[in-house]
Amino acid sequence: MEPANYTRVTEFVLTGLSQTREVQLVLFVIFLSFYLFILPGNILIICTIRLDPHLTSPMYFLLANLAFLDIWYSSITAPKMLIDFFVERKRISFGGCIAQLFFLHFVGASEMFLLTVMAFDRYAAICRPLHYATIMNRRLCSILVVLSWLGGFIHSIIQVALIVRLPFCGPNELDSYFCDITQVIRIACANTFPEELVMIFSSGLISVVCFIALLMSYAFLLAMLKKHSGSDESTSRAMSTCYSHITIVVFMFGPSIYIYARPFDSFSLDKVVSVFHTVIFPLLNPIIYTLQNKEVKTAMRKLVNRYILCKEK
Repeated sequence: MEPANYTRVTEFVLTGLSQTREVQLVLFVIFLSFYLFILPGNILIICTIRLDPHLTSPMYFLLANLAFLDIWYSSITAPKMLIDFFVERKRISFGGCIAQLFFLHFVGASEMFLLTVMAFDRYAAICRPLHYATIMNRRLCSILVVLSWLGGFIHSIIQVALIVRLPFCGPNELDSYFCDITQVIRIACANTFPEELVMIFSSGLISVVCFIALLMSYAFLLAMLKKHSGSDESTSRAMSTCYSHITIVVFMFGPSIYIYARPFDSFSLDKVVSVFHTVIFPLLNPIIYTLQNKEVKTAMRKLVNRYILCKEK
């Protein structure tokens, strides 16, 4: 129940990843190097798919959208985290905290739904190869991507609506380097059990159900490939794509299940899992997929040679 008289919190203080100056500098160098190295790779993937006339299948259209969402997702927390390494008192306004929380769940949920669409795409390609082009036409792909974004928006609005109605009267310290529902809800000046329960169902349970459904789907597809196909190149390529998708699914859903599919208590691994969930894995996902795809790698080399190396000469 909301207290009758309280001073509303106008900002939150973040504890960050470490309080030791030397450790902060080391982490800054590591994360900045990783961010500056991997981020251009993801941008190159998007540009390659957009510019290469041979990469027009629905699979590549969805991959470009995945890369875009992953760039956006990691950029929600990484820039402020890097800046805060040099700030003694790490602050974020109440409005800034809610905005960060909103975009984190909007983009994260959109990506989860997009991974489900990518699984459907692989089902159509493997189980209905003769009708694949008809089933996964550009119009349907665009509609599915828009629905993924719409689903992410609705999911995020629910999280924000539950948070903004809570009273915050102090303390205002979040034991993290960014704002998320799991930290913010702990410092509310009210009984948050109903809100926490709704959040666990809307974030945690959905993550678990989607994760299990996707793993079962890819297990079925791999079984189909091994049963009905030989050892030709197309089969190997299809299996390699499925394995890449499974890796991305594990990277995306594993940390999400750990964070949201349990009571929002604090554990020692929380910050480590959060870093991988919000910065490391999102930037690695498209790279992992691309490393298993000869067509994209070949097109990327051509693009680099055409637009970068030729200009240098």
